[in-house]
Amino acid sequence: MPETTPFRRVLVKLSGEALAAPDGYWLHPPTLAGLAEDIARTMQAGIEVALVVGGGNMIRGARISSAGFIDRATGDSLGMMATVMNSLALETALNAAGVTARTMSAVSMPTICETYARQPALHHLDKGQVVVLAGGTGNPYFTTDTAAVLRAAELRCDAVLKATQVDGVYSADPKHDPSAIRYDRITHDEAIARDLKVMDTAAFALARESRLSIVVGSVHAPSSITAILTGAAASTHVVP
Repeated sequence: MPETTPFRRVLVKLSGEALAAPDGYWLHPPTLAGLAEDIARTMQAGIEVALVVGGGNMIRGARISSAGFIDRATGDSLGMMATVMNSLALETALNAAGVTARTMSAVSMPTICETYARQPALHHLDKGQVVVLAGGTGNPYFTTDTAAVLRAAELRCDAVLKATQVDGVYSADPKHDPSAIRYDRITHDEAIARDLKVMDTAAFALARESRLSIVVGSVHAPSSITAILTGAAASTHVVP
């Protein structure tokens, strides 16, 4: 593993599905422990870490609202609460791995965790703590991808790492199109123009406006987060 990294502070975006058990249960303790140990190694490599985790292992607001019995805003509120549950579980795993972590939620839940505010979050990061950012943006109709880019811009991160199911950005879904090409480097404009689905358009547009790079790699590789950020694993860099 290289001893140096171009990144000082990174926001890691994890899908909720990355935490799920193989049998479909919403949380898998060994997976949580492995992610926590990986993040601990990332910090040992000299990288400060903030985290945003989705809630798709429990509920997706857009999907449940499409069934017709609740509206989209309510469905998204349920999804935001799911991200809080995932974040608290990840915070617990990080603390068990010897990493001091603080959950901060954009949806105020003061008896459960801190309410997100930029200056306290920066203070935690400056002290070498991991900040787990829950509740999305705190508003319906915005994905956790958009929340990740927003928080990365607010917290002076050098990049967003999107830890996903594949080892980068492809021209098409490689699971369905064996001829799909993986890009090593692509611009935000190209990602938007080609309608590449690794992040939603609003997230790409905000990253472009904020001059923020997005690194996309596989969450399934051994020591995936550390390996991607130190250049030891394949990834795609989406750059301004």
